[in-house]
Amino acid sequence: MHRFAAALVAVGAWAGLLIQLAATYSQTGTVLGSLWIVLRFFTIITNLLVAVTMTRAALGRRVSVVGLAGLTLAILFVGIIYVVLLHGLVDLSGLALVADILLHYVVPVLMGIYWLTFAPKIGLSWRDPLLWCAYPVAYLFYVAVRGSLDGVYPYPFVDVGALGYGRMLLNALMLLLAYLAGGVGLVGLGRALALRRGARRPLGQQSPSG
Repeated sequence: MHRFAAALVAVGAWAGLLIQLAATYSQTGTVLGSLWIVLRFFTIITNLLVAVTMTRAALGRRVSVVGLAGLTLAILFVGIIYVVLLHGLVDLSGLALVADILLHYVVPVLMGIYWLTFAPKIGLSWRDPLLWCAYPVAYLFYVAVRGSLDGVYPYPFVDVGALGYGRMLLNALMLLLAYLAGGVGLVGLGRALALRRGARRPLGQQSPSG
C-alpha cells in the first residue's frame, strides 16, 4: 500500500511539473527557455525532488528517513508560503491554474499524508532541522546569483532590485527561522509517532529498519 501511495504522490508531482512546463512553453516557444524560467522557483525545484524521490519509493528503492522528512518539510513549506504570502498575486487560468493547484496544494497535502501514514520515523534527530536548512540557504544563494545576472527574482520577498540586500536578507532570515521551527515541529511529531507505534507493538517484535 505504501508503494501505491508513493506512486500517487509522484504522479501528482510529475503531472504538475509537466503541465507547468507546457504552460510556460506556450509563452516562450522554446524548451530551454521554459526550463530556464521554471527552474527559478523553489516550488518547481522542490516538486521535482518530490517527484524523483517518490518515484524511487514507489519502485521499492530505499529512501533515507532523514531525507524523506526533510523533503516533506520542504514541500509543506511550499504550500504554506504560497497560501500565506503568494496566493492571488498573479491571475492564473488554463494549464497554469491546473499546475498551480497541483504543485501548491495537491502535492504538499499528499506528501504530508504519506509521511504521516507510511514514512518510517525512527532515527530522526533534533539536529536534523539544521541540516534541512541547508536546502533553502542554497536556494537563496542560487536566487541571488541568478538575479544578479538577469535582474529577475522569483518572489517579491527576495527581490533585491525592489527591496535592497538588507531587506531581502532580513526576509530570508525570517523565512529560515520559520523553516527551522517547522523542522523542529516535524521532528517532534515524528519522534512522538515513533514512540506511540513502538508502545503499541507486541513485545519481542522488532522495529522496522528505516
